[in-house]
Amino acid sequence: MIRVLLADDQSLVRAGFRALLDAQPDIEVAGEASDGEEAVRKVRELRPDVVLMDIRMPLLDGLAATRRITGDGDLKGVKVVMLTTFELDEYVFEAIRSGASGFLVKDTEPEELLRAVRAVVEGDALLSPGVTRRLIAEFAARSKEPAAVDALGELTEREREVMALVGIGLSNEEIARRLVVSPLTAKTHVSRTMVKLGARDRAQLVVLAYESGLVRPGWLG
Repeated sequence: MIRVLLADDQSLVRAGFRALLDAQPDIEVAGEASDGEEAVRKVRELRPDVVLMDIRMPLLDGLAATRRITGDGDLKGVKVVMLTTFELDEYVFEAIRSGASGFLVKDTEPEELLRAVRAVVEGDALLSPGVTRRLIAEFAARSKEPAAVDALGELTEREREVMALVGIGLSNEEIARRLVVSPLTAKTHVSRTMVKLGARDRAQLVVLAYESGLVRPGWLG
């Protein structure tokens, strides 16, 4: 059973998400929070698998709450999916850097929301359709001079290649086609790379790909 915490200051939004999630046989809502402080407190108390976190909340916004959660070693298994009203929200870039595993607009289709919850539990990053490459382009535009990341030395040549492809926004299926391997093999390479680098999920691989210089602005093609 996947346990979800709903963090949003609008009770109507929480009620809608609860009705959808609780209707699923493999998902249950473990709790709710109406502000960022309460969200962090509830996460520590309830240890959910996934937090659906609104970016804009009182007392402590979603970004700060996410940083507290992802920065707590005792909460390593908790995944955060950021929610906002606008797909091109100015905070999306910072949300991923803060450790969020995904990003969704609040008016996303129910099926997409359910897929998001299940995907992040499996370790996949989840962004609203069409956002991934725009986010990566934004990351590239803001990217500083790459810093040397010694951990990349632990990667095999194939793992570096796979990480670079993740960095330009390719899915496991797209990576598999590019490298002429099975999707399962591509997923295995991605998983091993995340383990070696200590990355929480695919989103952090994108960040590391740019910060290490493995992928550079202009590679989006």
